[in-house]
Amino acid sequence: MHETGAQPFDLIIIGAGFAGVGLAHQARQAGFTNILILERSQRVGGTWRENTYPGAACDVPSHLYSFSFAPNPDWSRLFAPQPEILDYIERCATDFGLRPHIRFGAEVVRSEFEEAAGLWTVHTASGDALRTRFLVSGAGHALSKPALPAVKGLDSFRGRTMHSAQWDPTVDLRGKRVAVIGTGASAMQLVPKIAAQASHLFVLQRTPGWLIPRPDFATPEPVKRLFRRLPATQKLVRALLYTYMEAFAVAYVLEPRLGRLRERGCKRYLYRTISDPATRAKLTPAYRIGCKRLLISSDYLPTLNLPHVTLVAEALTELREGSIVTASGDEHQVDVVIFATGFESPEEKPPVEAIGLQGRSLHAHMTTSPAAYLGATLPGFPNYFLILGPNTGLGHSSMIYMMESQFRYIVDAMTKSRRDGWRFADLRPEVMERYQRWLGERLKRTVWNAGGCASWYLSKNGGNAISWPDFTFAFRFKTRRFDDENYTRR
Repeated sequence: MHETGAQPFDLIIIGAGFAGVGLAHQARQAGFTNILILERSQRVGGTWRENTYPGAACDVPSHLYSFSFAPNPDWSRLFAPQPEILDYIERCATDFGLRPHIRFGAEVVRSEFEEAAGLWTVHTASGDALRTRFLVSGAGHALSKPALPAVKGLDSFRGRTMHSAQWDPTVDLRGKRVAVIGTGASAMQLVPKIAAQASHLFVLQRTPGWLIPRPDFATPEPVKRLFRRLPATQKLVRALLYTYMEAFAVAYVLEPRLGRLRERGCKRYLYRTISDPATRAKLTPAYRIGCKRLLISSDYLPTLNLPHVTLVAEALTELREGSIVTASGDEHQVDVVIFATGFESPEEKPPVEAIGLQGRSLHAHMTTSPAAYLGATLPGFPNYFLILGPNTGLGHSSMIYMMESQFRYIVDAMTKSRRDGWRFADLRPEVMERYQRWLGERLKRTVWNAGGCASWYLSKNGGNAISWPDFTFAFRFKTRRFDDENYTRR
């Protein structure tokens, strides 16, 4: 056990999800072996360990939603289900030899920087104080805290309630009257599964979303054999998928009106699937495609046609002992309420507290003005990095690609520190200011800011600390090396 006073680590990573596992492997490949991953749970997996609701699966093709340096030729489907993705992360942790570097049941509560020593001290809930030269948060702070609406009467409801990200498998839905609150990405996956069990299902929708069919299919065994024997073929498939999906960013980051052709395709699918005009009207968005997260499902709309499924296009306002009440005052008797209401934004639930130079608080910064240079660093927090920090979110492609870009940036910083002998590097404030101005200008024309909707991407003051306002290859170019000229090195 490394306590204060012991030899410091080269790198401590908070979280053993895709971010922690991938970065640790890349750092070891660069020759850094004194690495520790602190994981509050008892298992690797992050998001894919936590989200176990029925139907949970990736909405990015599996060959793209995986490490480029660890291809999996045996994906069972184009869009892998949650258990398979979790198994992939666990196998990566084992195959990369990372198990000895992971400390499970280690919840980080606070970190603080010692300027004289050039080290971070990381405090865990169990009382450990661990020192490290580089500290990285891979805890997925932007998509790890379930958001529950402030609903009147939540404590008075006598039935069962749960959030989709905190699924309780002991709740038996067979023959029950169930309400699902929310119609986002998670609801697209779980509603059809729940409908097969419930006696009646109410689906509460505040705002309709643009939806396209899910082009999913089982991977034929001959294709798996081809990928195993000729890995270059799988790389080609990955490249083609990346190019195809990146093309959608044109309408997202350059000109939202270019999405009209895709909107027409969504409407055609809606009209083919839903025969009732009133229901179609409820399901037709009044904003540009991509303004809210694009939904992908081939069985959600057909589920709404079932006689025991009711789409309620109103917000939930109250829970009573055995019922829910919507904005119009209508009351529906239910036994189970499932909140598919997404996650809290970074400004509401910032990362684990870190205290930088001159007592600067990461919590205070992220709560008041969430921002980070390249989604990774900020002034006053030397040798501290976020993975998938502010303004790295996508609406069209794989977050693994964004992670790998940041892996390269962080490992290059560690390599240059070792080569050039500087103890720490602190981002120059003027670099941060210049970057934020650039982000602001780019975001103005994106679909998330100009698409005509109010979404999770936008904060209460109208700012956008979520979206990356450019193509993903532009992000890869910006993070191709650690630009130490933009940092004060000591």
